[in-house]
Amino acid sequence: MSFSIQGKTAIVTGAASGVGLAIGRHFVDKGANVMFADLNEKLLKHELGENEDGANKRWFAGDLREKLTLANLLSATIDAFEDVDVLVNASRQMLPSDPLNPDDDAVEQLWNQNLMTALRLSQLVAKRMIKQAEGQEEGPVGSIVNLSSIAGRRTHPDLLGYSIASAAVDQMTRSLAVALAPHRIRVNAIAFGSVMSASLKDTLRDNKTYREDIEAHTPLGRIAAPTEMAEAVQYLACDGSSFMTGQIMTVDGGRSLLDPVSAPAH
Repeated sequence: MSFSIQGKTAIVTGAASGVGLAIGRHFVDKGANVMFADLNEKLLKHELGENEDGANKRWFAGDLREKLTLANLLSATIDAFEDVDVLVNASRQMLPSDPLNPDDDAVEQLWNQNLMTALRLSQLVAKRMIKQAEGQEEGPVGSIVNLSSIAGRRTHPDLLGYSIASAAVDQMTRSLAVALAPHRIRVNAIAFGSVMSASLKDTLRDNKTYREDIEAHTPLGRIAAPTEMAEAVQYLACDGSSFMTGQIMTVDGGRSLLDPVSAPAH
């Protein structure tokens, strides 16, 4: 079975920096057509240059929490590449939250950013995939890959909102997998441990002991590079994983094998 994604068309959200950018670039390098989507137009342009007709990479800027923006993203992808075969929901945010503060809106923010954006876009893209496959009686139709976190099954008091949203993404993945299986669309997720995202870089810059704490609680003793996540996403996107759906694949350097509640999971 081939692990190639050459010729496939993918939408990658959260793609202006960090893990999303690494996934998009990796897909381009492997021969896929990629629509990089993010709110930050300035950063998209800086990282990717101007949009060019005929190129296998394009970018789209907009607030993906808005339903109209999601529809416009899908339309832009179809205009550029005709079809869409893969969706990678990599737009995610981590905010600390106070479990005892009723005025803390981090839970609502992360629910909308990490869960609802992914759900709404998945629904739109799945409908497009089903339409594309009309008359196609067998073979894979599409793959949706969600980015989650081991925080979805661990407990840390300062990550209430992030943990709730991550657990919801996991359950959304399983539910959509069952709903879309009759249409031959697969839905899987990757539960991260610590990855050198843009936000983690900022955190490590401000807190010198944080890296030591993460590494001490990770059996492999290091923080993952974004490119390592991109390789895992490629596996779930390609036909080599064609009998895999509804799974939450853990990529965390062994972090979730340990049980120190005080260690932040993200």
